[in-house]
Amino acid sequence: MQIAAYYFPNYHADKRNEEYHGPGWTEWELMKCAGVRFSGHRLPRQPLWGYEDEADPAVMAKKIDAAADAGIDAFVFDWYWYDGPYLERALDEGFLKAKNRDRMKFALMFANHDWMDRHPVGYSKAAKSDLLYGWNNTLENIGDVWDIIVGKYLTSPLYWYVENVPYFSIYQVNRFIIQMGGMEGAAQALEMLRRKVKAAGLPGIHINAIWYDNLDNHPQYVCCTPDWSNKIGFDSYTSYNCVFATDVWMNSFPVVDYAVAGDEYCRMAEKAMKTLPKPYYPVITAGWDTTPRTIQSDVFRQGAYPYLPVMESTPQEFARQLENTANLLAKRPEAEQLIFINAWNEWTEGSFLEPDTVVKYQFLDAIKKFRNNKEEA
Repeated sequence: MQIAAYYFPNYHADKRNEEYHGPGWTEWELMKCAGVRFSGHRLPRQPLWGYEDEADPAVMAKKIDAAADAGIDAFVFDWYWYDGPYLERALDEGFLKAKNRDRMKFALMFANHDWMDRHPVGYSKAAKSDLLYGWNNTLENIGDVWDIIVGKYLTSPLYWYVENVPYFSIYQVNRFIIQMGGMEGAAQALEMLRRKVKAAGLPGIHINAIWYDNLDNHPQYVCCTPDWSNKIGFDSYTSYNCVFATDVWMNSFPVVDYAVAGDEYCRMAEKAMKTLPKPYYPVITAGWDTTPRTIQSDVFRQGAYPYLPVMESTPQEFARQLENTANLLAKRPEAEQLIFINAWNEWTEGSFLEPDTVVKYQFLDAIKKFRNNKEEA
């Protein structure tokens, strides 16, 4: 069994962020301002290690040691491209230059979505947030992006392999299909990537589809045809988190029960594992709280992102979800026993494993105990 945690790299200074928000801005600024939005709300949440710069190799080394000690095999970095790289310094300057970088692997999730002005955003503007950077790749220019991904990352000896080839996932599958000109264009784009991988001397590539916008019960469901998957040629599926994937999210505000949401998700994941044409890898969401991205002076009420329900968890509930997820995988081949966790550091979405000043290392301790128990069994 392998465990990978998604990594959101917006806790270092970025040139585009500084042009818009000011010198040195990171999403830590949102956490510093975040406060209680309703009775019983567990905010503020403060990082135990302080508001550190993830692009500093010494800072990233601390993260690598904590993750590796807990039994996490890889960070899957959210990777952005808006006519050039964005938020890349956490990986390029932090992870890849950390002295202990060989303790873990890394992979990329192509975060092919538009970047909206929501840092923070008011209630009245949430549903129609301004576009800051649009994802505009097409079949005509996606090859240039593939060249960078293959040459700079997939060929790294630190890159994470699944079934003996590099793992690479695409976040917004429907958006990818649309931007590539339809299913045929999407298939051509992925075949182009496979050719480039082979030309680089790699044994192949495992292309994963993030499955959130293709769930038939999801508000953003716009699937092209039932056989879209076979025509495009993905090797597997997973999800970025379990948020708004099941009924409990549609009927609960301001708080979603973590155990109920987890049980509902496991039933959905079990169905996915039985019905999808290729393996589905389940994801565990550590928690959910997007209130740091809201204007703090606005009344917190249900609306468009980030005015969404909060799902708070405990280390004990998280440990239970680890066991439930492992049970889903128990009968799968060893190569398909992968668990994804959202996330290592999605602080402004309330989904993080990094220690805070209250819970400290208890979530990481839960993973370590879980891994030890599985290895001893």
